[in-house]
Amino acid sequence: MPTIPIRFKLNGQQVEAVVEPRLHVIDFLREEYELSSPRVGCEHGVCGACTIRVDGQIVRGCLMLGVQLDGAEVQTLEGLNASSEIADLQKAFHERNSMQCGYCTAGMLLTSQDYLQKNESCSRTGLREHLSGNYCRCTGYEAIIDAVMTVAVQRGKKIIQQEEV
Repeated sequence: MPTIPIRFKLNGQQVEAVVEPRLHVIDFLREEYELSSPRVGCEHGVCGACTIRVDGQIVRGCLMLGVQLDGAEVQTLEGLNASSEIADLQKAFHERNSMQCGYCTAGMLLTSQDYLQKNESCSRTGLREHLSGNYCRCTGYEAIIDAVMTVAVQRGKKIIQQEEV
């Protein structure tokens, strides 16, 4: 199988690699860089376990090819940990018991951070919709929603009270 050279920024560090054209980002990051936060789940883009941030947007690593990272800026949970960008979210997840088995946690944290960054006004309903592409089989989501809304308040977001549907 031929390989293609790529250059991209991974968690703040410029890297160079060669990648097979058909290798998915999730497999590439886990195999080449031994990153463990993006997880292989459904491999169809519906569970959110493989969520990463590429050029500021959350994406599913199982739906993107490694060659598409050329020139991109990629962040995983490991990178967000190092920058302390989500330290408040992680603390709230811990305090609210929002992570049980932990399989979905990285995707939930990245998607929650994405929601908080994109919205000055937050609601439980809006957050549920934003997280709807991330599956959690352990917590029942309530603790996750509680944790993220706690951080929204701490970050000074306007909280919209809506009747849950």
